[in-house]
Amino acid sequence: MEVPTPEAGPGEVLVRVAYAGVNYAEVQHRLGDFGPPDTLDIPGMEASGHVAAIGEGVSGLAIGDPVPVYLPDGGGYAEYAGAPARFTFPLRTPRGEIDLRTAGGAALVLPTAYGVLAGAARLRPGDSVLIHAAAGGVGSVAAQIARALGADTVYGTVGSTDKAEYAKRFGYDAVFPREDFPDAVRDATGGRGMDVVLDPVGGPTRLASVSRRAPDLLRTHGLTALELVASGSVLIDVTDILPLAAAARAHERMQAGHNVGKTLLAV
Repeated sequence: MEVPTPEAGPGEVLVRVAYAGVNYAEVQHRLGDFGPPDTLDIPGMEASGHVAAIGEGVSGLAIGDPVPVYLPDGGGYAEYAGAPARFTFPLRTPRGEIDLRTAGGAALVLPTAYGVLAGAARLRPGDSVLIHAAAGGVGSVAAQIARALGADTVYGTVGSTDKAEYAKRFGYDAVFPREDFPDAVRDATGGRGMDVVLDPVGGPTRLASVSRRAPDLLRTHGLTALELVASGSVLIDVTDILPLAAAARAHERMQAGHNVGKTLLAV
């Protein structure tokens, strides 16, 4: 449907969207898990594109800059999205430049994974890590980030054999079926268990809450994690790109558990 183009208010930027990432949190929101959606509710918690307008009080950005944006209130499934300037990240980093396609799936999953592992869990070199939904957008980058932070052992869980084979590409020592992972982990660790557990299900909701309390911390996590991508230490694996008009199909596949890696909508 046609809606008015958003305006860049104070502390905001307007982005002409190139790619919008698809996340399970958006499926949950559509289903009402976070409360009933508004009458007009545009999903999309991350996107990439070019800066089209800059609001009052914003510095360090220019019209035409390529950027990824985290959108805690949604709006990414559209031609234009208004984003908080503090959640608008540069694609040119000290370690290299990131392309718009990769960036379309970066601004939510990277701060989620990095923030949970480095910030909340305070992962230390030598720690062991268990990551649920290991083949998903967050899970596939979380294993790589855990390695970059010095984790000694990284295990994952998935819902199917096919997903286990996919997840192993990202550095997992072993990937277990989700239904019997407690016994598998106990056996693998000799009964010791894990130092850190990351469960991405519901993670974006927690992240949205954190962002409202500590936006500067989220920005720091995002900038640091983007440098890991730019350096080649972390890969965001874009496995499917669909047109914006196919957003419903992307949701159906994700809701059915058929997705691996990162799905983007091309705008």
